[in-house]
Amino acid sequence: MFVKNAWYCAGWDYEFTQSKDSLVTRKIANERVVLYRRLDGVLVAFEDRCPHRQAALSLGRKEGDSLRCMYHGMRFGPDGTCNEIPGQSRIPDRACVRAFPVIEKDNWVWVWMGDPVKADPALIPFAVGPSEPEWNIKTSKMHVKTNYRNEIANLSDLSHITWIHENTVGGSRKYTEVSPEFELIPRGMKTRYWVRSCAAPGAARHLFAPDALFDIHFDICHTIPCTWILHYRLFTAGTATEGESNGQLILDTWSSQAVTPRDEDSVDYYFSWGASRATDFPGGSDMLKEAVVIAFQEDAVQLEAQHIRQKEKPDFQQIDIPLDAGPGKMLWVLDRLLRQEATEQISLSQ
Repeated sequence: MFVKNAWYCAGWDYEFTQSKDSLVTRKIANERVVLYRRLDGVLVAFEDRCPHRQAALSLGRKEGDSLRCMYHGMRFGPDGTCNEIPGQSRIPDRACVRAFPVIEKDNWVWVWMGDPVKADPALIPFAVGPSEPEWNIKTSKMHVKTNYRNEIANLSDLSHITWIHENTVGGSRKYTEVSPEFELIPRGMKTRYWVRSCAAPGAARHLFAPDALFDIHFDICHTIPCTWILHYRLFTAGTATEGESNGQLILDTWSSQAVTPRDEDSVDYYFSWGASRATDFPGGSDMLKEAVVIAFQEDAVQLEAQHIRQKEKPDFQQIDIPLDAGPGKMLWVLDRLLRQEATEQISLSQ
């Protein structure tokens, strides 16, 4: 099940060009979507389904601001209304395609999958994109064959980076010993914590002396359906045991991540990482991107194997441990929003 009244990331803005053949297909929360740009550059998002015989509109062609189905030639304007049916002059009122609200923000493309009347741009989460001039943000994406709830749980519990990401973004038992500060917000959760006197992450350890230690701060905003924004700062190890490190700031970074479920069995993952211009160094942000790409491939191996086993034994009785606090809170927020939408649907049907 998916929350419908939410903004889902459909990709990076540079994936949607003005090429005459640029029709971008996505599957978002079990809905097939086709996106294209109008002549003025504004994005259009349609259900990828012609109302005539359910032909794929993504196999059609752009004509000005319109999209023509290449099965029988029906053409639809950017609002989804049919403006031509070859061979007849009368156009039925029902000859229209579902058009989704779509917005570009922080270099991401967002599609609202629910009631258009409720499509509030203020619900689009904050992110730091590659167009931010003070940050050197590098982007990427991947596909993972797992249920999106597994991704939510994975991102809500960073203790796993001790083990799965030993050679990339983790590599110390310190990550399992922290006490995160959780703050529930209406559609998600904020998480903050310090890892003090810790070795450098595995992917960057070669840059420092073998005995070098650091204070690392994680400040995360995680929202439903699944957007995860991390402000990550690295300091030389200081003497402070509470609050801000009194070490020297050597790396200030942002990582913006959006997990978009295609269906119950897979997700598209759009992510970035990069340092501030003030703390970056030649090749530094590229190294961060390389590390996070490998790290997410490491995650994918685990999450895909987990998903297979969950489908084999859906009633298996799992155990909980204290490190499950974050995932439990985020999945509670998700289930609350799902119940809320289900209740609203029942009220509308009565």
